[in-house]
Amino acid sequence: MARIVISENVSLDGVMEDPTGEEGTRHGGWFLEFMNGDRDAWERLGLEQALAASALLLGRRSDAYFGSRWNSRQGEWAERLNSLPKYVVSSTLEDPVWVNSTVVGGNVVAEVSRLKEQLEGEIVCFASRRLVRTLLEHDLVDELRLIVYPVVLGAGERLFDQTAAKAALRRVESRTVGEGLAYLAYEVARG
Repeated sequence: MARIVISENVSLDGVMEDPTGEEGTRHGGWFLEFMNGDRDAWERLGLEQALAASALLLGRRSDAYFGSRWNSRQGEWAERLNSLPKYVVSSTLEDPVWVNSTVVGGNVVAEVSRLKEQLEGEIVCFASRRLVRTLLEHDLVDELRLIVYPVVLGAGERLFDQTAAKAALRRVESRTVGEGLAYLAYEVARG
């Protein structure tokens, strides 16, 4: 049975919206602005997570975003990400952008539950705000990995917005990434 791992870049106050500024939100673009020279360390962490993954899970917009950027990249990290099987959750998409992708339609909760049963290892979900919230709401997430940026944005879509239930988490790892980013990993504590 696979484990669903959420891997997100977030501000200190939990905002995950528009990290690159391409959505045009008021506080967009914080990802590069507050990385403060920690890009090499962040990339090493990204490669580490990609090497541990057995598949990726994405929403439609994240497939378009990542596929348009990673399909043509070279190097160990790009080769690993591009070679992984990807499952894109969408009710409208027919042809995913990122290589090695399969569209998962229908009932999201049922389909992702089926993937967890069929696959082994870690299914990592990047970005995909709406999908992540659905997975959290239906107790399908096994671990959260957060890269926290040293900025409080005060507004924007947050990873944890209003939820129906409390979720107990257990810290499994914490470390700095470069000089200014924090990496926090939490398992969902069930039972």
